[in-house]
Amino acid sequence: MTIINPATPKVSIVTVVYNDVRGIEYTIRSVMKQTYAELEYIIVDGLSTDGTLDMIDRYREEVSILISEKDNGIYDAMNKGLAAATGDYILFLNSGDELYEDMTLEKIFSSAENADIYYGETKLIGEKRDIIGDRRHKTPERFDWKSFRYGMNVCHQAIYVKREIAEPYDQQYQLSADIDWVIRAAKKAKTTVNIHQYVAKYLVGGVSQKRHQQSLRERYKILKKHYGTIPNIINHSIIAFRLLKHRIIHGKTRE
Repeated sequence: MTIINPATPKVSIVTVVYNDVRGIEYTIRSVMKQTYAELEYIIVDGLSTDGTLDMIDRYREEVSILISEKDNGIYDAMNKGLAAATGDYILFLNSGDELYEDMTLEKIFSSAENADIYYGETKLIGEKRDIIGDRRHKTPERFDWKSFRYGMNVCHQAIYVKREIAEPYDQQYQLSADIDWVIRAAKKAKTTVNIHQYVAKYLVGGVSQKRHQQSLRERYKILKKHYGTIPNIINHSIIAFRLLKHRIIHGKTRE
């Protein structure tokens, strides 16, 4: 079992990237500006050809581990990062996403000692790096493995998991394995801490949004596995109602 110094646990941040020369610099800079000392930064690149590797090379001294090789998709790449990580906690911060502010890690790990999972709020940002707003799903006050039954209400980029309870991603899912990964970790977690602060900036318009129908089918399959067939049907009815309500309210607000 890993022995963790509760005052200054080591954090491994993993960034997966492929041909994103525009976004990777924002992510690297948000990590390198952190005031928290016990930080390991891992970048897993899928053999980019657009200048991404040249951009990473500019900040090579800030990167603890660089893996650049062919992979079998995003979750294969994330598993490579997980396998390389040596930190007490792990965070997946994909290319284009950012930590919320320079003191984000310091605030997270001074909020409570030795939790199995820390989590916080997320701001959505657009391609021009402007803040669009908050996510539609409200972050739960208390988080456990049942919290995702109505959808992923904590952003993956805002969840810090103790590495000893973090299993590899299930690569049968191409777009929604992160939901399954977090639920499995939460089932093992004895303590979770909501730090009640913004911790991440999430760049909207990722692959899962572009292939939305496939993402939804995978999510349904994952939630059925964890929560059961009948509860999952009921839960998705509630999800549909909430989405309709959100769109009606949002539409009226725009008008």
